Amino acid sequence: MTTSGTKAFELDVSDYIEEAYERCGIEVKTGYDQRTARRSLNLVLADWANRGLNQWTISQQVITLSAGQQTVTLTPDTIDVIQAVSRYASGVGTSSQYDLTMDRKSREYYTNIPNKLTPGRPVQFFVDRQITPVVFLWPVPDTTYYLVLNKLVRMDDANAGINTMQMPFRFYPCLAAGLAYYLSIKKSPERTQMLKAIYDEEFARAASEDRDRAALNLTPGRSSYRVMT
Repeated sequence: MTTSGTKAFELDVSDYIEEAYERCGIEVKTGYDQRTARRSLNLVLADWANRGLNQWTISQQVITLSAGQQTVTLTPDTIDVIQAVSRYASGVGTSSQYDLTMDRKSREYYTNIPNKLTPGRPVQFFVDRQITPVVFLWPVPDTTYYLVLNKLVRMDDANAGINTMQMPFRFYPCLAAGLAYYLSIKKSPERTQMLKAIYDEEFARAASEDRDRAALNLTPGRSSYRVMT
């Protein structure tokens, strides 16, 4: 028995659309069928951004901070910031680099800071999640630092039918199921509940695989305990 010897299977946008329509029990017949399916496909991607962390959409950005800089405007494709550190580098080379983890604070916490222009090394940040997100720093830098962000970014849109999608192969079934469910609402409502159940199952399975496998160690705090004698 021989195998193909290849690991290059990939669906383009037209393939996903054809698969989704077949699951709805209908065929693609017109240009509008393609257009409405591409619109639904982009809405599925927006739904994924709301459902949780997609590991392959994490992007690291390093931003130079100037003394007195209070805010940083992020790129419009930013969904959220998941981690931030302030980096101090006194010279050339990694041996002089020192990173400090920053704590994320809420809007209310940041609003209640009495002096938002206190100079120092930034140790806290607040993300104002507007259409174009803005990061507020506290304290504001007293010299040059580097803000290192791990952030979630949007996936590329589904445009032309020949385009492929920006995702690992293990999410192919999930995307096909999601598109079939979204199309069924418009085209085959009698299949909607069944296709929704399949989509939820496919997403749960893919999301459980798409995770950080590092060990988690928990150490209980003992500051509130005392020995009775």
